Amino acid sequence: MHIPRHLAIIMDGNGRWAENRCLPRIAGHRQGVRTVREIVQECQRLGVDYLTLYAFSSENWGRPDDEVSALMELLSIYLREQFDLMLEKRIRLRVIGEIERLPLPVRRVLEETVAKTGDHDGMVLTLALSYGARNEILRASQRLAARVAAGELSPDAIDEELFAGSLDTSGMPDPDLLIRTSGEMRISNFLLWQIAYAEMVFTPVLWPDFGVEELHWALTEFTRRERRFGLTRDQVDCRSGEKGH
Repeated sequence: MHIPRHLAIIMDGNGRWAENRCLPRIAGHRQGVRTVREIVQECQRLGVDYLTLYAFSSENWGRPDDEVSALMELLSIYLREQFDLMLEKRIRLRVIGEIERLPLPVRRVLEETVAKTGDHDGMVLTLALSYGARNEILRASQRLAARVAAGELSPDAIDEELFAGSLDTSGMPDPDLLIRTSGEMRISNFLLWQIAYAEMVFTPVLWPDFGVEELHWALTEFTRRERRFGLTRDQVDCRSGEKGH
């Protein structure tokens, strides 16, 4: 089984999981947090270098206030509960998105955890919070435009590498594999720039039911894929042979 260096996951289906059991939606989110714990630990064990989880989108602010408040509380609880694991396994926490929109108590917990794990050399766990890829690209463009206006940067100097370095994910490799749960087959404004060459696996399993077995199935499916990055099969085979020497 080939392990992707960077795995990104759109965690979908918490609400439907709860509704299918005639439970309040928050019950699905609580179960979803348990799944996060399990998947994070398994990815760390398997040797995934970067794990990025779509935890709360920009659009999620439009959900009922009580659900948003409960999600923010669950996030704080998760970070506190998992802090010891992050220390033990040397997991480094990163956050992408419009963090300033999060409630102050949540931001404080996030900032504290990010700071205390900043020198860790293990798996990088990135939480996408209040995140939208179009907004990320817009913010990156505005930062570069400001540098051009200030005379610090020539427009001709802006290339893919410089633009990527202005995104929230600066310093991280692009995802090799994107998994989305719950049967939906769309990207939902997630890492639009970064997933240009990512393999995608969609599963009907709702996120609260997505355990280690389902993760291994997705990784096995990834292993079957031939990643050519626009090249021919012969070119890929030649390059693989060169690397082997």
